Amino acid sequence: MTDTPARDYRGTVFLPQTPFPMKGDLPKREPGWLARWEKIGLWDRVRAQSAERQKFVLHDGPPYANGALHIGHALNKILKDVINRAAQMAGRDAEYIPGWDCHGLPIEWKVEEEYRNPKGKYKGGVDKDSVPVLEFRAECRAYAAQWLDVQREEFKRLGVAGDWTGRYATMDFASEASIAAEIGKFLMNGSLYRGLRPVMWSPVEKTALAEAEVEYHDHKSAILYTGFPIVKAAAPDLVGAEAVIWTTTPWTIPANRAMAYGAEIDYALLTVDGVADGIELIRPGQRFILAEALIGAFAKEVGLAAFSVSRVFKGAELEGAVAAHPLRGWDKAEGGYAFDVPLLAGDYVTTEAGTGLVHIAPAHGEEDFHLARAHGIGVPECVADDGTYTVQVPGFVGIHVFKAHEAVWAALTEMGHLAGRGFITHSYPHSWRSKKPIIYRATPQWFIAMDDANQIRAKSLQAIADTRFVPDQGRNRIGSMVAARPDWCISRQRAWGVPIAIFVDKRNGEPLRDQVVLDRIDAAFRAEGADAWYQPGAAARFLGNERNPDDFEQVMDIVDVWFESGSTHAFVLRPRGLPVPADLYLEGSDQHRGWFHSSLLESVGSNGYAPFKAILTHGFVLDETGRKMSKSLGNVTAPQEVTQLYGADILRLWVMNSDVADDLRIGKGILAQQAELYRRIRNTLRWLLGNLAEFDDAETLPLAEMPELERWVLHRLTELDARIRQAATDYDWNGVYPDIHAFCATDLSAFYFDIRKDSLYCDARDSLRRRASRTVLDALHRCLTAWLAPALPFTAEEAWLARFPSEDGSVHLQDFPVLPAEWRDEALAAKWETVRNIRRVVTGALEKARAAGTIGASLQAAPSLHLPAEALALLPAETWAELCITSGLTLSDAAAPADAFTMDGLDGIATVFATASGQKCDRCWRVLEEVGKSAAHPTLCRRCEAVVDQRDAA
Repeated sequence: MTDTPARDYRGTVFLPQTPFPMKGDLPKREPGWLARWEKIGLWDRVRAQSAERQKFVLHDGPPYANGALHIGHALNKILKDVINRAAQMAGRDAEYIPGWDCHGLPIEWKVEEEYRNPKGKYKGGVDKDSVPVLEFRAECRAYAAQWLDVQREEFKRLGVAGDWTGRYATMDFASEASIAAEIGKFLMNGSLYRGLRPVMWSPVEKTALAEAEVEYHDHKSAILYTGFPIVKAAAPDLVGAEAVIWTTTPWTIPANRAMAYGAEIDYALLTVDGVADGIELIRPGQRFILAEALIGAFAKEVGLAAFSVSRVFKGAELEGAVAAHPLRGWDKAEGGYAFDVPLLAGDYVTTEAGTGLVHIAPAHGEEDFHLARAHGIGVPECVADDGTYTVQVPGFVGIHVFKAHEAVWAALTEMGHLAGRGFITHSYPHSWRSKKPIIYRATPQWFIAMDDANQIRAKSLQAIADTRFVPDQGRNRIGSMVAARPDWCISRQRAWGVPIAIFVDKRNGEPLRDQVVLDRIDAAFRAEGADAWYQPGAAARFLGNERNPDDFEQVMDIVDVWFESGSTHAFVLRPRGLPVPADLYLEGSDQHRGWFHSSLLESVGSNGYAPFKAILTHGFVLDETGRKMSKSLGNVTAPQEVTQLYGADILRLWVMNSDVADDLRIGKGILAQQAELYRRIRNTLRWLLGNLAEFDDAETLPLAEMPELERWVLHRLTELDARIRQAATDYDWNGVYPDIHAFCATDLSAFYFDIRKDSLYCDARDSLRRRASRTVLDALHRCLTAWLAPALPFTAEEAWLARFPSEDGSVHLQDFPVLPAEWRDEALAAKWETVRNIRRVVTGALEKARAAGTIGASLQAAPSLHLPAEALALLPAETWAELCITSGLTLSDAAAPADAFTMDGLDGIATVFATASGQKCDRCWRVLEEVGKSAAHPTLCRRCEAVVDQRDAA
C-alpha cells in the first residue's frame, strides 16, 4: 500500500470533440442558414458549376396566390425540393422555376367581397359591376401580388431551393401574352369553336366551371315522379297511359323536350287499382308505363296499394311514340307547353333507379343534349346566368331553380300528373370556391374540340401510354378521364384573367383567323399585359386599318384558368432554354383531372405531344386519426406553426418518412415521433464528427488492410448508395429515409459505434484498427451528409461545415460521393448477417445477466459461445469478444449445457454466461488478468499502458 494517489487517466482517452451541438435548435438556426445561402449566392453558384451538365426539369405546377400556405402546399413543395436536390447531387443540372397561378375566380371573389363590404377599403360598399374593368383588374393584380410574396417567403422558409427571383406568374405580361398566343394556336388550327351545349355553371359566381373546379358534398334535393300522357303510339292501348319519369331536379321539368327509353328493357303497362290511405296524387284508374323491374320501388314510393299489369313489352315498341308535356294546357303557361314530347331510344337508360324512363332537358344535361341534337330537337335557354328562369319558361319566369320545386310540384298537381314528391340527400356537385351547388346549363361557350382533325383525344391517350407514372395507377385514372371527357369548355364569364383575345365576324358568326392580328395582340400584351384588350379602341387597334371594327364582335370572355396553367410549359420552359417535355410533373392525385389533364390537352393540341416525360402524384394530408382537416374541428396543422415549434427539417423528415403515394397523416404525436427520429440521426452525425476530430487524409487506410467489420460497413454504404441513386432516377423515395434512419440507429449506433468506441477512445492514435475505423467514419460522414442534404438541407449543411468550415462552402455544392466498386462485397455481407445473428445469442445472455444484477456492464463478462463446427472458423474468439463488447470470450464446438442461453431459429448456437476474471482497467474498463502487472501503471491493461507511455513520451 502507498499513499500515492491513483493517476487520473481520463485525459489520455481520445474522447469525441465537435462544435456540432446535440440540440438542433432548428427554429432559431434555420433562418441563419437561409441568410447565409442568400449571402453566398448559393443558387447561382450551383447553376454555374453545373452549366455543362444534362438538364433536369421538374416543372412546377403553380399554387394559387390566395392566402397563406397550408400543409398540402408544404408536402408538395418539400417533395419537389427533395427530388430536385437529389437530381442535382446525382449529377444533373436541376434548374427549378417556382411559379404561381394568379388569375381566376377565387381572387376575383375576394376582391368583390372587398368592394361589397361597407366597412372595407371602399367605404359604403360598391357594386362590382359598376367598377371600371381596368380598375377592378388592377385590384385583383395587387391582391395576387401580395399573396405571391407571402407564399414565396413561406416556401423559402421550408428550405425549398429555386430561382425565386426568376419565378413565373400567370399574370406576368409575358405569361399573359403567351397564354393568348396558345389560344391563337387552337384558333388557327381549327380546334377552337363557339358552341351551345350544357356546361357546369355556378349561379352564384355566374360563370362556367371546369371539372377540376367542382367538388361533391351531400345535398338535400327535391324529387318528383310525374307522368307524360302518351298521345301517339303504335299500340293503341298505350295511348292515354302516362309514361312516368323520376328526377332529382324538378326544376328541369319545364325545360323538358323529350323522353328516353331503353330498347331492350321490359316495360309494363299497369293500371292503378287502389292507393294507400292519405295518398292524393295518384288515382285509381290511372294507367302508367314504367320498367317492370322498378314497379315495386315505384309502388312503395308513391303509395300504390293495388295495381294490375295489362301487359309487358320491350322498349322497342315505344319507337315513334309521342307524349304531351305534363304542363300542356296549364292556364298560367298560356300555351307555352303545347309542343310534343317524342320518346327516343337511349342506350344509357338503365333500370338501376327511377322508372326506366328518363326525361330529357337538353339544356341541362350532357347526354340529354346529345340525344336531342341527334334528333334535331332544339335547345331552349331556360335558365339565366344567375340561376333564374328566363321568359322561355312560361309560368315560372324569375324563380330561382333551387327554389322552384314547390312551384313545379304545384303546377303538376294542378294538371293531375304529379305522382310522387319528396326529398333525398345525395352527393351533389358544388363549386369548390363558393361551396354552393351548381347546375348544368346550356350557354354559348368557347370549346376546344377533342375529336376533330387535330385528334387531341387520340393523341393524348397515346401520350398517356408513353408517359411514366409514379405510382402507375395514375395512368388509368387520367386515361379514363380523357377517354370519356367532352370537348373542352375554355371560356369563363368573368373579368380577372387572360381574355380569349379573338374577334368574331358578325356577318357570318365565324371567328377571325388572321395571324397578323394575333401577332399585334401578342406584342401589345407583352408590353402592356392583357389589360390592353380592355383599353378604349382596342378592337380598332388590333384589327388594323384594313377592317372595320363595327363588323366584328370583340370576345370578352376570359380563358379557363386551367388552360392558363396548362400552357405554362410554353412560357416557362422554352423561353429559358429548358427542355420540353419536362422530365417530371409532380402534384397531388387530384391533378389527374386538373393540371396534369389540362397540361396534356393544351400541349398535345398545340404541339402534338405531352409536356412531360413522367408524372408523380402524392396523396392528401389528414389529421392523426385520418380525418380531413378543418378549422371547425380544430385539427389543422399549419406548416408555419411546425417550423416555429420544431423547424423545417422536422417537417421535411415527416414528408420523407411517409408513403406519399397514399394519404398522409400529421399531428402533434406524429411530429413528436419525427422529432425523436431526427434526434437519433443528429446524434449519429454528432458522434461521427466528434470521433473525426483532427482526422487527416494521411490516416486513411486502404481497404485491403481493414478489418472485416469496417469492410462490412463500407459494403452497407454501397447498398444505400444504390438505393438512393435508384430513387433519384425513379422518383420513388418511399422508404429511403426510413432506411437511412434504420442504418444510423441499428447498424451504426447500436452496433458499429458501440463496438468501435473502445478502439476509437483507447487504442493508440496510429493503431491500424483505429485508423481503419476513422477511415470508415470519414466515408460515413461524407455519405450521410450528402444523402441527408436533399431531405434535411439545414442539418446537413451544419454537419458538413462543422467538419469543413468555410466562408462560402456548402454541402449543397457537393455531389453524392462516388463509392469504389470494390467496397461492394456480397459474400462478406452474407457472412456478417450470420455473425450478427450469432451475436444476438451472446447479447441476449448478457442482458439476462444484467437484468438479474449479476453484472452491470457487458465488459464484466467473458462468456462461452457454443457454435456448430462449421461456424467456428467465422471469426476468432478475440474478434467475437470485440463484437460482443466483453472482456473475453471462449469458443467451443462442444454440446452446450442444458441451461445455456439460446434463441429460437438459431439452432446449434448457445451462450454460457461467465464473469470476466481479473481487474478492471481504469482507462478502457475491460476486466483482464493482466491488469495490475505493470509497476508503472498498476491499474491499466497492457494496451492502455502502451498508449499512455507513448503519449507521455510525446
